Order: sequence, then C-alpha cells, then structure tokens
Amino acid sequence: MARYSGKTVLITGAGTGIGAAMARQFAEEGARVALMGRRPAPLEAVATAIGGLVVQADAASSAEVATAMDKIHDSFGPLDVLVCNAGGFGFGTLTENSDDDLQKSVQANLNTAMVTARAALPDLVARRGNVLMMSSIAGLAAGPEACGYVTMKHALIGLAKSITRDYGPRGVRCNTICPGWVRTEMADSEMAELMARKGLASIEEAYDLVTRDVPLGKPARPEDVAEAAAFLCSDQAAMISGAVLTVDGGATVVDVPTIAFAQG
Repeated sequence: MARYSGKTVLITGAGTGIGAAMARQFAEEGARVALMGRRPAPLEAVATAIGGLVVQADAASSAEVATAMDKIHDSFGPLDVLVCNAGGFGFGTLTENSDDDLQKSVQANLNTAMVTARAALPDLVARRGNVLMMSSIAGLAAGPEACGYVTMKHALIGLAKSITRDYGPRGVRCNTICPGWVRTEMADSEMAELMARKGLASIEEAYDLVTRDVPLGKPARPEDVAEAAAFLCSDQAAMISGAVLTVDGGATVVDVPTIAFAQG
C-alpha cells in the first residue's frame, strides 16, 4: 500500500521500540518520515534503514522543536501527521517521587506532546492532517507503583480530546492508542525486574506471567501498534477522531474481580 505517498510524518521518540516500528511502517507505506529524539545513534540507525530524516531535539523544548520544524520544512515540506510517542519516567508511588521525579514525568510524557502538537498544528490545519497520541492502558487504569506515569498517560487522553474538540472544525483529526504489554527494550527491562522479584528463569516466563489473564494470552509486537497507527492516521479512518484504541490483546475488557472464577 502507498497510503502515505506524498505525505510527511513526524514521530517523536522514534529511535527504538514502538516509535521505530511506526517509522518503518509509515515509510513502507510511502511517507517521508522525520524522526525526533534526543539520542542521535538510534535515530540515525532507523533513518538510514528507511530513508528518513533525523531531527535531534528535546520534544518538550519549544525552541528545539521550532528548529526541528524548520529542518523538516526545508527537507520535506509541511507535516501531514504528527505522532506523539515520546514518554517514560514516573515510576514509584506518589510518596516515593520527588519534585524532580514528577517533573521528569510531566516533561517526558505530557510536555513533549503539547509542545510538538502546538508547533505542528499550523501545518496540520493547512493540510487537514492529524495527530496521534501514544498513551497506554496505564492511561485507562492504574498499575502499581507508577503514579507519575499513570497520571501523565491519562493526561494525554485529555489532551487528545481537547485537540479533537478545538481543531476538528478546522479539519484536524486526533486519536489515541493505548497499548498493553509490547515486547520492547523498555518492557524487557521491566520483565527483568519481575524475574528478579519472582525468581523466574527466563524473560519468556515473565511475559507469560504478565499476560496470563489477557484474553489473547501474549504481548503485542511493536509492529502490531504500528499497523494500528498507520490505519488511524490514514484516509481510511477519515471519520474517526477523538477515539481511544486499545492494542492490548483484550486486557482492558477483563473484569478483575471475577478472575478467581476463571478455569485453570
């Protein structure tokens, strides 16, 4: 398919994991892809493979994003799609988080999205483009010891709704994807912690444990999320705006209080 032929896509946090998978997916479908992040090496590796453009920047810095937008305009022209994928930080309970810890979570998750969306909106209005927020099922329910992360992923859904409401009349769509467990470097590190806590012998056992009560019984691949993203940002989804799509193997439909009644 060439759904994105002639279109320009900017992805934040594009060097690894879901961001890198989305960069590959959009490029395969014909897009000119700009990859934003703070670490040049992983960005360059992905960009070289897909013919993309690296715009090294802190997505939470208005000045750095403005410079990055100039570079994108010079190389590719105006944006058609913005994917706000940068995130991280905010783990631990509320009382375990210092002011600095909480601010890091706000910066990494919410400010990156607000700053880049604000910078991209003039292009997106002119091109009748769209924004995709990468939240998490942590934006729909709370996992343990992840107060800042959970709070900010909820906030991203609110931001997407606000953009939908304010800029929909000007032709801009905005949607949110909420992945569950996805096999990425970040998730692997969490599995390593679980292995240590539970005395598990392998990372496969850890993934089996965290997806035990997920209806499909397995974690997603980054490519699963990328394919969902490419659909939501395409013309095939022209009447979908303000939606929250879970890519979680059915995890969020499980009624937790009835798990004890499940067979096996």
